[in-house]
Amino acid sequence: MKVLVVGGGGREHALVWKLKQSPRVKEIYCAPGNAGIAGDARCVDIRADDLKGLLCFARENSVDLTVVGPEAPLAAGIVDEFREAGLKIFGPSRAAAEIESSKVLAKEIMSKYHIPTARYAVFDDPAAAGAYIKENGAPCVVKAEGLAAGKGVIVAPDEQTALEGVRSIMVDRQFGAAGSRLVVEECLVGEEVSILAFSDGVNVVPMVSSQDHKPVFENDRGPNTGGMGAYAPAPVYTPEIHKITMEKILCPVIRAMRAEGRIYCGVIYAGLMVTEEGPKVLEFNVRFGDPEAQPVLTLLETDLVEIMEAVLEGRLDQIKIEWKEQSSVCVVLASGGYPGSYEKGKIIRGLGEMPDRVMVFHAGTAEKDGEIVTSGGRVLGVTAAGADLPAAVESVYAAVEKISFEGMQYRRDIGRKALARIK
Repeated sequence: MKVLVVGGGGREHALVWKLKQSPRVKEIYCAPGNAGIAGDARCVDIRADDLKGLLCFARENSVDLTVVGPEAPLAAGIVDEFREAGLKIFGPSRAAAEIESSKVLAKEIMSKYHIPTARYAVFDDPAAAGAYIKENGAPCVVKAEGLAAGKGVIVAPDEQTALEGVRSIMVDRQFGAAGSRLVVEECLVGEEVSILAFSDGVNVVPMVSSQDHKPVFENDRGPNTGGMGAYAPAPVYTPEIHKITMEKILCPVIRAMRAEGRIYCGVIYAGLMVTEEGPKVLEFNVRFGDPEAQPVLTLLETDLVEIMEAVLEGRLDQIKIEWKEQSSVCVVLASGGYPGSYEKGKIIRGLGEMPDRVMVFHAGTAEKDGEIVTSGGRVLGVTAAGADLPAAVESVYAAVEKISFEGMQYRRDIGRKALARIK
């Protein structure tokens, strides 16, 4: 079969890498792809948000299955357009994808269906949001309502930071139209964990747990990024927490979406805070996380094509999904200055020196004059599996030391919380 993967980041490289392992896949296209993906798939110069261009390409090339990586085309309705054209595509509809593209909708659904989450208030006026913050105090969390590439969330330890967050989102429009409304939330205390799950609209099958690292600097300091690294599984996600998550969060949200006329098929991502009162939802995403997809997919044993077809055909309960009894760690190597302004075109050295069992998933790379160069904020996701977490951490950082480019920055504490918990 022919498969088209939409997107061009580290998550999409991991998807291409995993789909390529299926004996049923004969050819993979990726639009637009990147320099690393080009080694595993045929890259097509079509933007991920060019829905008509993607649809035409899929038709003209007899693509059997399209897999959507990023959230933006899902929110724009790519699944609806492909389905109307009779083409098979993996991902939620536009209506279902609103649980990510509208944080207000997500909070309203959680409130209506009693899914545990932080207390919140919604504002379309910056003065009203500021007055609410002054009245209720800090710490709090200020969120742009719409899609902001994982960066539209400001965890404010004090009132001044919260007010500045309101100004940057609603007045300065740092995140564009995503800041037309915002949500002010109670600041939950605990340890974060990401749970991704497959759903066919009725059945829900979770993947192994993972933990993302959003702040750019070690010890969770600095501004939020799209993610500086992740590991799987996460020790904080105990069997007891898993039971509560399935019974009170994942299964209820899929039922809620069906009740709201937003039948959910694809991957749903629950970002959770494990509090003293149990797990509570920070956010729902409608696709594989990035960088969570990298360590999670390296642990998946089952053919990903078989899983996706079971989702699309409503028979997820009829297949068995198996995982390796290992741990996996992804460390993101980013451009200097990220998540602010950064330079591109820096030559990347050391990619040919990777040991066995280490995957380097390309996120922001391009080819120029025969060299692989940087072309984005997050450049590479160095990913290694091991018998346990300490082994995986050791392997991944040994591999990271072999790679270099001007201005390269990365966190040296990916997995540290888990290592402390294990000890």
